[in-house]
Amino acid sequence: MDSTNQFRYSEYISRYVFLIPLIFCTLPFSSCITQKNVEYLQDEDKGIKSFTEARYEEYRLKPNDELYIQISSIDEAAASIFNNSTSPQSFSVGAIQPYGASLASYSVDKDGFVQLPVIGNIFVKDKTIPQVIMMVKDSLTNILSQPIVNIKLVNRYVSVLGEVRNPGHFTYSQEKISLYDALGYAGDITDYGNRNEVLLMRNENGKTIRINLDLTSSDILTSKYYFLKPNDLIYVKPLRKKTWGMREFPFAITLSAISTAILLYTVVK
Repeated sequence: MDSTNQFRYSEYISRYVFLIPLIFCTLPFSSCITQKNVEYLQDEDKGIKSFTEARYEEYRLKPNDELYIQISSIDEAAASIFNNSTSPQSFSVGAIQPYGASLASYSVDKDGFVQLPVIGNIFVKDKTIPQVIMMVKDSLTNILSQPIVNIKLVNRYVSVLGEVRNPGHFTYSQEKISLYDALGYAGDITDYGNRNEVLLMRNENGKTIRINLDLTSSDILTSKYYFLKPNDLIYVKPLRKKTWGMREFPFAITLSAISTAILLYTVVK
């Protein structure tokens, strides 16, 4: 390399070399997580607002559902034949696991029937729990004196995956739970979870549907998807910033690149 070209190359390096550390130093800060990224229900109006409670559609039974059925009457001996020996007091409906449910409850078969002692088969597919209670009670009118029927859906669970602190499969006992309840079970969304893009996957009429939800908007409080149904799955997408977030930023590589650039500049100079 002649002296003229060497001088020009050196001048070019000296003119722009300062940009190298500047670029690497600003990269992590350009991908920081802001307060807006981690807030729910972001409304400009900070005053008190009221919302009509989201409509909750009662769950309709499907094949493979597990039902806890307890029947009581004035004649306890006659009523005892309807109750599984392990079902009345030996387990908590809310805490029972799927395998335990199959041992201590009645299953809805593939055709939508549940089989009870003495009564026989009852078609329960697409029926709500209150409807099934009335059906069973009517069937017992001529068998028991003043029958009392209690039915609970045992397999109430939701799955929460993605950018949450404790992803998993969660069983619940209450009649209905909201999106925020389910996220609470999973330890809340992490700082790198995208609250603008939360996916809800639900099986309806034999088809799996996918719904995109925005948890930063207060409109979610009135959405028909605010309350979950048994077997729903929630997936929280990660933010794109996660790839170059402060916690994952390759500082060692950055410092090495800066050192190399300075060394190159010194040698050429």
